[in-house]
Amino acid sequence: MNVREVVERYYATVNAGDWDSWLELFDAHLVMDEQLGGHIEGIETLRGIVGGLKRVYASFQNTPRYIVIDGNQASVVSHITAVSARGVPIQAEVANYFLIQEGRIVYMANFHDSRPFDPAFKPGPERAGGEGA
Repeated sequence: MNVREVVERYYATVNAGDWDSWLELFDAHLVMDEQLGGHIEGIETLRGIVGGLKRVYASFQNTPRYIVIDGNQASVVSHITAVSARGVPIQAEVANYFLIQEGRIVYMANFHDSRPFDPAFKPGPERAGGEGA
């Protein structure tokens, strides 16, 4: 796959909830700097994190708005629309950077405000507006 195909498949697999196919896009020795997850190295570490993502989100969509490709690098500005496992909606603007070699993502970093993700990762009421809302 070329760089554009890898990037497009990245978002297609995320939005389909096809995490196994998503993981196949990464090199075994990937390095990722993830806004919420921190510094991640290796596909097995990322695989473990994906298990956690399945538990904290009831739904998750990451829609690209702009894709810029330069050689084997890409940057994507996107919008995340999600619902936490507790039913709280999440909206966030995101920028992702990708370094792709031989059809695999070898480095990735994402940048966004972390506060919109509080409902997924911090204790709080069961639903927006408090108990029973």
